[in-house]
Amino acid sequence: MDGKSSGHRSQSLSSYTFVQSKHVAVAPRLDRKESRGRYPLLRGSCSRLRSCQVPNSQPIVAIVDDDQAVGNAIEVLMRSIGLAAQAFSSGEEFLRSPELSRTGCLVVDFDMPKMSGLDLHNNLSRLGKEIPTIMITAYPSDDIRARALQAGVICYLPKPFDESDLLNCIQTGLDRAKGK
Repeated sequence: MDGKSSGHRSQSLSSYTFVQSKHVAVAPRLDRKESRGRYPLLRGSCSRLRSCQVPNSQPIVAIVDDDQAVGNAIEVLMRSIGLAAQAFSSGEEFLRSPELSRTGCLVVDFDMPKMSGLDLHNNLSRLGKEIPTIMITAYPSDDIRARALQAGVICYLPKPFDESDLLNCIQTGLDRAKGK
């Protein structure tokens, strides 16, 4: 099904396509130009990814997805707007990471082998790590959405999604992490 026939608008980022979905109802939509002026944490784009030097004290956006293309695309998007980001291929890898203590926002896929995204969120809560979490999934369902939001997940985004929806959710998460 293409974006035109389904009533969705799509944008490409790297090898992954994000599509604006009618299912997302978290913060108003914004384009890249609006996000740069409106959100203080979303600083201007870097001309080259390697030239983006992020201080170690800045909170990171952690991305946990077993699909490497999705994790890398989101990581590149975060770095392109000046945020520190790191992709992980599993919940177990993220839990072992030294970056866990610096994580200001977590983007996690629901459907992963061994530990689901919701299980990861719940494990972090049990450990006393209340990290604002955004759940993404290629297999959306009302039941999973309700369970995720009830567990404290701040956004639920069905894949593919529009990058501006993701940016709005991440800004909300980082604001919550800072106590705004």
